[in-house]
Amino acid sequence: MAINTSGFGAYDIRGVYPQSINQELAYRVGRVFPELFDAKKVAIGHDIRLSSPTISDALARGLTEAGCEVYDVGQCGTEMIYFATGFNELDGGIMITASHNPKDYNGMKFVSRGCRPISSDTGLFKIKAAIEDESRDWAHRMATGTVHKIDIMPEYVKKILSYVEVEKLKPFKIVINTGNGAAGPIINELEKFLPFEMIKVHNDTNGFFPNGVPNPLLQDARAETADAVLKHGAACGIAFDGDFDRCFLFDENGGFIEGYYTVGLLAEIFLQHNKGEKIICEPRAIWNTIDIVESLGGVAVKCRSGHSFMKDKLREHNAIYGGEMASHHYFRDFYYCDSGMITWLMVLELMSETGKKLSELVGERIAKYPCSGEINTKVASVDVVKEIIAKVEKLYSEGGEVDKVDGLSMDFPNWRFNLRGSQTEPYIRLNVESRGDKKLMEEKRDELLKIIRG
Repeated sequence: MAINTSGFGAYDIRGVYPQSINQELAYRVGRVFPELFDAKKVAIGHDIRLSSPTISDALARGLTEAGCEVYDVGQCGTEMIYFATGFNELDGGIMITASHNPKDYNGMKFVSRGCRPISSDTGLFKIKAAIEDESRDWAHRMATGTVHKIDIMPEYVKKILSYVEVEKLKPFKIVINTGNGAAGPIINELEKFLPFEMIKVHNDTNGFFPNGVPNPLLQDARAETADAVLKHGAACGIAFDGDFDRCFLFDENGGFIEGYYTVGLLAEIFLQHNKGEKIICEPRAIWNTIDIVESLGGVAVKCRSGHSFMKDKLREHNAIYGGEMASHHYFRDFYYCDSGMITWLMVLELMSETGKKLSELVGERIAKYPCSGEINTKVASVDVVKEIIAKVEKLYSEGGEVDKVDGLSMDFPNWRFNLRGSQTEPYIRLNVESRGDKKLMEEKRDELLKIIRG
């Protein structure tokens, strides 16, 4: 197959199969990875996409022909590769997934020793350059390693459950929508240890995605979870993306909970039991998180959004937790990595402890700091993004406090906004929030969108 490296991005490789992502590319990645990252033992795994097993086989062949010992988890979610790498003290991990992309996509995510993310800043483009190097003798085999099939499920489940006191959980009725993705088998395993009555939606794994691609950030992908919550009178709903490193929450009324407010809930949980700890948060929407963290004696540290930046910042400050409004939640004791499974369990534990409904837990915070959620506008190029941001900064320069940790943030006494370009797609992204004034937030949102789209 032809080599096409157009799928290399800021955080991973992702593209259409077999044009951009195919067996030849995976094989070459396997051949160069041990050399570039001094990796002798590497974990691999794959999601439920139809092309994933063959890509995994090609990757394993490349790794073993480079002399590497391969620890194959098989079908799994991304966080299970983090766990396999960290728990077994391996030199790296590679997950074959395209997360929430359409079914004809696939890709790869990478970590090095210690579960450190490999991004464009830390070696991803070195992989790209190496596999493009036609002077390499790809027919020459340095050595032959071995593929070890491993079952990490028991230890992984034990680790996930360690974040809650199972005996204190109440027997809630909950809706769980795995979207035919990789989360289904994990939910089935966790169910054995939990008191919940689970209403499962699309829980069977199916790479054809007969019910649509699992991406609850899309409005159209939320209705089935919300409807099931109302139909069954459930205490809440939980929906996952394809590789389940993100989970999304719905309250007992079927209302979608913005990830921003989930960050606040988790920060509260950690700080109630761990005074003085640091919490990493991103500047897209931040006032609610800072208010909670500081009121509980914690320290809020701002960080550019993106998993590699968040994980590095967690390590730098030894922070106990960090969260993004896109529903990536990072945990110090989970190798500084993100987990969708830990997230929903901790929220259910909070509901159990407080006796409050999910709408009650977040309702007060939403009223205190209403936000727009992230609004995306497609643009022609990166240059257009820069032009729009410069124009907005000039127009709002009077009285605004400027922060450029991630894009452009401007804080005013009663409202603020963040405007940034996507790292992976041709979009400019807007977030607006206010202090207890939903109408003001909406007015400023519409005002900014008129400028951006005009």
